[in-house]
Amino acid sequence: MGTLVLILLGNGVVAGVVLKRSKAENSGWMVITTGWAFAVLCGIFTAILCGSSDAHLNPAITLAAAFQSGNFSKLPSYLTAQLLGAIVGATLVWLHYFPHWKVTEDAETKRAAFCTSPAIRSPLANFFSEVVGTAILVLVAGAISSKLVFASGAAAGFSPYLVSCVVWSLGLSLGGTTGYAINPARDLGPRIAHSVLPIAGKGTSDWGYALIPILGPCTGGLLAGLFLKALGA
Repeated sequence: MGTLVLILLGNGVVAGVVLKRSKAENSGWMVITTGWAFAVLCGIFTAILCGSSDAHLNPAITLAAAFQSGNFSKLPSYLTAQLLGAIVGATLVWLHYFPHWKVTEDAETKRAAFCTSPAIRSPLANFFSEVVGTAILVLVAGAISSKLVFASGAAAGFSPYLVSCVVWSLGLSLGGTTGYAINPARDLGPRIAHSVLPIAGKGTSDWGYALIPILGPCTGGLLAGLFLKALGA
């Protein structure tokens, strides 16, 4: 449910900005990055409400936590839930903006409301961007909850707001290269939805690029998780 809300609001803001005849059309990168930051905040609170105290919306976070703690038991259920939530969230975006797909002519613009693509297609550079962005996400999120930073931990209930600020910062500072997937489920789930939904006038789902927003975030999450473990965070 947390990842569903994340994708509904995150991809929803992208759809609002890029699709024709939306009231938010052409409102720009600041609106997109802000919308994604708030989507993370809403997703975290929804996940907690629905019984997940970890509130993992992102397989890269789950992977980092597993390597940091040495406990891999949650991986299968968390990764499955994250992917399913992302698919359903993307489907809801399609339904919410249903009349707008038909009046939007460009197929790549429609795909942008589902999954990421690079500004300049350069596999090694794109992979590096996703590694760095995700590593910073995991590192700073780990710092927020670490007693090495706050002796008593972050103030109760305040961590989700801080994490959403981290995502906002990443989007503004580093998101311009690849669209900052920084979350394998965020990209793969909606890409699957794009490929199977009867979206009016859609093009390809660009599966040739799809491995980068999966492997890059996983690598970045793993590296940051190991770094946090070495610090004793």
